[in-house]
Amino acid sequence: MKPLEVFKEPETGDAEARYQSKKTNLFIILCGIFLTNAILAEIIGVKIFSGEYTLGLEPAGWTIFGDYVLDFNLTAGAVIWPIVFITTDIINEYYGKKGVRKISFITAFFIAYIFFVIVAVTNLPPAPFWLEVNSPDPAGQPFDIDYAFTVIFRQGLGIILGSLVAFLLGQLIDVYVFQKLRKFTGPKMIWLRATGSTLVSQFIDSFVVLVIAFYIFGNWSWAQVASVGIINYIYKFGVAVLLTPLLYVGHYLIDRYLGKDVAERMTAEASEDTSFFIELFSCFGLNPRSLLCSSDVYYWPAEAS
Repeated sequence: MKPLEVFKEPETGDAEARYQSKKTNLFIILCGIFLTNAILAEIIGVKIFSGEYTLGLEPAGWTIFGDYVLDFNLTAGAVIWPIVFITTDIINEYYGKKGVRKISFITAFFIAYIFFVIVAVTNLPPAPFWLEVNSPDPAGQPFDIDYAFTVIFRQGLGIILGSLVAFLLGQLIDVYVFQKLRKFTGPKMIWLRATGSTLVSQFIDSFVVLVIAFYIFGNWSWAQVASVGIINYIYKFGVAVLLTPLLYVGHYLIDRYLGKDVAERMTAEASEDTSFFIELFSCFGLNPRSLLCSSDVYYWPAEAS
């Protein structure tokens, strides 16, 4: 044996190192896409826009649930939320429920952090010169920019709580349905797993946030919650279906980056564990292997399969 060969790593070790490196790098990229769009959707979600006017149409004005008039009004956050669906399905496909759980709780933490920061900064006293230079609006009318800043950025506790609960519950249910469908479809029919999991999870997400934010903490009626929830659900599911080709493009690019063998190994590992209620209970500390003390919480993507 040559002297230098003593220090040469075995080929199997090199292959495993490359596998773990690609797996970690991909997870970081997907987490960045997921985290950015989820947080941005929460921040811009304060704006409600008219779907009809956007398309150059008159408001629908449908009468539903009694005298409540229903138009196609949506939150601005709904525009980019389908990107979160697609990213969730991709993470689910390659990293399984543990990967989705990790990024979901990381995102929930940062959403809560951002809102607390917004609450804090909106309570800071404004500088007089800032109020003065921004006092007239384009029409020359008096304008209080500090009040506008506060109204736009600061949302009530009910909306924060509703968003977090709906987000986490929707993510947990999405990964459960996705993995259950995978037991029947195998590695094929990605569209069925993606649309099926979205169909179930977003039905719950669309109504939970409205019930908590606007019925329990607000003054909406059940009719208003049901009407707006139906529109949000139809939009989210419809866009998710239309973006299915983008999901296939994402899989194609990822498989090219990983290589066939690595991609097949990752998807096989991701589909091994489909237990749901253990994960759900652990989120609330009801399982001995809770999120705060479970050994797998410290693992990075290499061991998150």
